[in-house]
Amino acid sequence: MFAHMKQKPGFYRQVVVLATPIVLQNLITSCLSMADTFMVGMLGEVPMAAVTLANIPMFVIQLFIFGVQSGASVLISQYWGKGDRESINRVIGVALWVVLSVTSLFAAILLLFPMEFLSLFGNQRDVVTLAAQYGGLAALSNVCNAFTMMYVAAYRSMERPKLGMYILATSMTANTFLNWVFIFGNLGAPALGVRGAALATLVARSLEVVIVVGHMIFNRFFQVRVDLFLQPGRKMFVRFLRYGGLVVCNETFWGLGTSVFPTIMGHMEGSTEILAAYTVAGNVEKLVTVFVFGLAATAAIVIGREIGAGRPEMVKSMGLAMDTLAVACGLALSGILWAFALVLAPRYIFPLFKLSAGAASVATMMIGSMAVIMPMRSFNSVNIVGVLRGGGDVKAATLIDTTPLWIVAIPYAFFCGIILRTPVFWVYQAFLVESTVKMCLGVLRLRSGKWVRDLTRA
Repeated sequence: MFAHMKQKPGFYRQVVVLATPIVLQNLITSCLSMADTFMVGMLGEVPMAAVTLANIPMFVIQLFIFGVQSGASVLISQYWGKGDRESINRVIGVALWVVLSVTSLFAAILLLFPMEFLSLFGNQRDVVTLAAQYGGLAALSNVCNAFTMMYVAAYRSMERPKLGMYILATSMTANTFLNWVFIFGNLGAPALGVRGAALATLVARSLEVVIVVGHMIFNRFFQVRVDLFLQPGRKMFVRFLRYGGLVVCNETFWGLGTSVFPTIMGHMEGSTEILAAYTVAGNVEKLVTVFVFGLAATAAIVIGREIGAGRPEMVKSMGLAMDTLAVACGLALSGILWAFALVLAPRYIFPLFKLSAGAASVATMMIGSMAVIMPMRSFNSVNIVGVLRGGGDVKAATLIDTTPLWIVAIPYAFFCGIILRTPVFWVYQAFLVESTVKMCLGVLRLRSGKWVRDLTRA
């Protein structure tokens, strides 16, 4: 039954070596993100709800960035297996053109029309007004972060994941320190509240860009070709749009779909408490799923490399092994979440965030529900983002990731939250419905064996 777990010597050591810096990078980012939420939460539920509201469209843009990053990684890992560094430069160039264009447009919208745009996601005037103070500067920071993440993705795909850990650890540490300065007015700075949180993020993201440019100039491992960045060529644009474009659509539509849930919650009775609880639960989810995303990124790297190197016969058993590790990881995380929801959070965490009794109750429900579906979500993340995408089966991965969300989960949540006006518990169960359908489709595709494809061939 578990014969696929027997892999070539050194396979699991390689998984640990690749996954560990990715996990640490995401863990540092999530911990410091929770610290950001805590600092904003000290201002009260309304400021925290405002940041949550502004982050609804921001989350979509971040997923667009992740989509371009993932699409580039699919191609780069296979080109890395072939040893084609010129094509890697061209892929990075295409990714930068795409991601910087979109994030710049989004930043312009939030700088010029913040109230009008953010009013689409909430109906409480005081919350939207505070969200507008945060949104413009935070959107500018996405432009800087987009540049950084394309470079980090390339190095990760070339089996050098530590670079991203160092850069983002430095950035997030600076961000947290500057939050303390600008939000509360320490060290002689004015107390800017939520706008201070956005300013801190922008300065930290600008620091990332400085570090990346310096690394481009002085590193010896990978020679950057600025001419190929600026003119990657029509053939590579077409290849990226054909394969990477599907991944971008996947992440963007998944992000749009996921942002519908807090939008529905933002129009429910007691939305301020619900959004505050959703913010805390979301940070907890980011914290525990760093291990899953580390496995997913590792799976994409090793599988893409084997296909690019012309060794497809090993890939199917590798995919099964990585998915099995994902389920085991999900079971462990489920136990951790239950202990957190029932013991740690009510005593220590919720009081820190100054959650009301109602918001704390909703947050406990959300974290408990998350624990139930964590094994399925772990499998889905590794299977779709790591195995199927890394194997080149980007079309099937996109359909499996987005169809259950838009066809099943969103209509269910809308019907419960807006039509029936049910308690938020029933709306939140949309995640359970989505994960169940997605896992069934993913298992069928995995067992078919039709997901191994070399995308670098003409």
